[in-house]
Order: sequence, then structure tokens, then C-alpha cells
Amino acid sequence: MIPLFYDLHIHSCLSPCGDDDMTPANIAGMAAVKGLDVIALTDHNSCRNCPAAMYHGERYGVTVIPGMELTTREEVHVICLFPALSDALAFDAFVYRKLMPVPNREDIFGRQQIMDQEDRVVGTVENLLINATSISFDDVFPLAASYGGIAYPAHVDKSSNSLLSNLGFVPPGSSFSCAEFHDFKNLHRIQKEHPYFKGCRAICCSDAHYLEDILEPEYQILARSRAAEDVLASLSSLI
Repeated sequence: MIPLFYDLHIHSCLSPCGDDDMTPANIAGMAAVKGLDVIALTDHNSCRNCPAAMYHGERYGVTVIPGMELTTREEVHVICLFPALSDALAFDAFVYRKLMPVPNREDIFGRQQIMDQEDRVVGTVENLLINATSISFDDVFPLAASYGGIAYPAHVDKSSNSLLSNLGFVPPGSSFSCAEFHDFKNLHRIQKEHPYFKGCRAICCSDAHYLEDILEPEYQILARSRAAEDVLASLSSLI
């Protein structure tokens, strides 16, 4: 097992709330400059900038895991990660069909830019990506698994769009074995209030929408290698 510095929750300029400087090349380059080993691109309800991000990750020596921050029917944010780009893009196509069909207003919400390997804008996404999907919180975990991926609740300690802020509890029968925190200072409080999290692998990620917010090399996970499948296996293993 080797220790890996990580940040597994990063938004690109495809997310309407993401800064225009959050291009795939800039994200991979900043991760390399900061000394991260593995990152995940997790735009709102979309994986369409993952191909370019993975290309630049290879150039910079950073593992880029293709992923998505899915918004459930209850407006809970869930991170979905995949070992293979093809599975992530298939999942993307399914999720987009479940997204509330409201056209994006760039003047209000921001641009939703799809980038190529040269960091050029090659398209935009029509419907607003920050809306909820019709996928329930309970259903997202087996759904991600059916595409070869894993899923876990995002920023459970945040006051909006989190499992605890929106539902207030961990639903009976939940099976996720990993949970993301925005600030590890909240870990023990939440474990005390919600004992389910004592059995979860806790990770801390940035939810970066700006380049400067990508994590410094502070937190590590242990995995058999830097390959995406080994990182996901580590996240999925019970502590």
C-alpha cells in the first residue's frame, strides 16, 4: 500500500458555478504544482470535461478519476466516481436524462463549458446542471455500482445540499462505506451525533470552484497503486 495525496471533489468550468479558469489543463496543472497524486473531476451532474482532464492528468503525472457530483431528488449532493472513462460517460448520459429540463441562463447562473484537449471551448450544456435529478438518494448507490462506480455523500458537514442538512439522518438500509467532509474538525461531532459514520472511511476534499481552493498535499489515502480502480477500492473498503 502506498500513501497518496488527494482531492476528490473538484469542479471545472463546466459547472455553472465554476470559475472560467477551472479548465481541465489548469486543474491538472495546479494539482501537479501542489503535489497531489490523485484528483477527481466532479462537475454538477456531468462528466463531460473528464476526457480532457484525464488527458492533462497523464501529461502532468496526476491520476484524474472521472466523476460527478450528482444532485438527488432530495437535493442531496453525492459524489460518484468511476474507474473507467467509458463507464463515467455512460453514467453521464443516463443522469442527464433524469435532470430537470430547465435551460441554463448564462447571465444568471454562469457558463457550462465543455473543453477539448487543447483547452478550447467546444460546446456548452443546454440544461442547467445544478438542478436536481429524479434519482433518489437511496437509488444512487446501486445505480453508480451498475456502471462500475462507487458513490458516497458529499460534504456531510455542510449546511446545505448535504445528507445531514437536507435529510437530517442516515436512511435505514444505507450501504455507503465512505463519507466526504469539508472540514475534518467536524468529524468527531458528526460521528457522535450519527454513529453510522464511525464505520465509514472519512475523507476531506475541497469542493473547489477556483484554482486556489484545490487542496494542498495535506490528506492521504492508502491504496495499492495510483490507478483509479485501486483508489476506488481503497475508498470502498470498510475501516
